[in-house]
Amino acid sequence: MTDRSQSPRRRTSPSPQILRAVLRLRELILTGTLPAGQRVAELKVVDLVGVSRTPLRLAMERLEHEGLLARRPSGGFVVREFTLQEVQHAIELRGALEGVACRFAAEHRDDTGLDALDATVDELDRILHGQPESSTTFDEYVRLNAQFHEQLVRVAKTPLLGRLIEQVQGLPFASPSAFVQTQATSAESLRILIVAQEHHRTIAQAIRAGDGSRAELLAREHARLALRNLDAAVRDIDAFRRLPGGALVMLDEGRR
Repeated sequence: MTDRSQSPRRRTSPSPQILRAVLRLRELILTGTLPAGQRVAELKVVDLVGVSRTPLRLAMERLEHEGLLARRPSGGFVVREFTLQEVQHAIELRGALEGVACRFAAEHRDDTGLDALDATVDELDRILHGQPESSTTFDEYVRLNAQFHEQLVRVAKTPLLGRLIEQVQGLPFASPSAFVQTQATSAESLRILIVAQEHHRTIAQAIRAGDGSRAELLAREHARLALRNLDAAVRDIDAFRRLPGGALVMLDEGRR
């Protein structure tokens, strides 16, 4: 079997300054501090990000690659706006890519990686059967949910696939935890968390059993829960705008 873990060329890791600039700039965009459709003013953003102009420009180029910024014909960058359909497509694409990761993981059968995946599922079970409404416990759920999805990519042993998933997850509401924080407050949302956790367990079981086709289908179905969460979130536009990334999405303001 081909070892997908080997990459034909070594990637150069960004410097700490560039990475810090990327993270901070992404935060400024997703929180709406840098509004959608607005030109990114370098001098202002240098102060906000806390780096010099060279790492800032490299960070902006990376966010252009991720899709959060667009290059202006006259020079510089503008914060992108997204349609609701683009957000939906990003969520479905993330599910498709994670599905492929699950199929590869089932083919590769890395027992050490699968043991770690099972341990994360068990920890998520413990939290959901405890007090998920507790803020401390819920923060732990968010961390473990992200960890589960990261582990899926690792056990796939395919660096290229991991990079593609990382790029898609940088778009508004496309990450696995994008709506988790909104699920702490209602019975319906808690029910969705429980369904999502059942998906986690069955995905891990399918990978362990070597059933790549089933694991792939389950991962796609799992991502569709985010589409249900998105549909629920946009019913309250004011609340939606306060979510990270909400200010970037163009909505029909008449829907309430």
